[in-house]
Amino acid sequence: MEKIPAIKYVTSLFLMLVVGLLGSSLPIADVYAQALEPAMVVIANPATSEDTIPRASLRAIMGMRLQRWPADAPVKVFVLGDDAPEHATFSKSVLQVFPHQLRMAWDRQVFSGQGQYPEHVSSTQEMLAKVASTPGAIGYVKASEVNQNVRVLKIR
Repeated sequence: MEKIPAIKYVTSLFLMLVVGLLGSSLPIADVYAQALEPAMVVIANPATSEDTIPRASLRAIMGMRLQRWPADAPVKVFVLGDDAPEHATFSKSVLQVFPHQLRMAWDRQVFSGQGQYPEHVSSTQEMLAKVASTPGAIGYVKASEVNQNVRVLKIR
């Protein structure tokens, strides 16, 4: 058996300690980062019969691949601009995709002739107004900005 000099032993022990500490702090950093991001909710027109929506269906609707609600009413999708922080937070925390992936899905639908882009709004106030006044509409806002004119959908 080869003898390890004391300095190598101490160095490798130190590296294992550092790696262990860094690895154990990552989940804490993730929880901290999520706490800093505003909670986003999915909103729909109040006439929509749905109270809940499966995440897979929500992804398909927001990706412009599903154009009808389960009750067969047409869906109208509203989104904030790609550069809006709320859009990035919604994409990552609710849809669990990166904003550029969502953009690529829209581009693919449009360029293949199978779909269209969602309608862009410039602010959360405009999002709330458009979703409230458009039959079959769906969108998203910060949970703290929801008003009584829209329906909040639970994601299952």
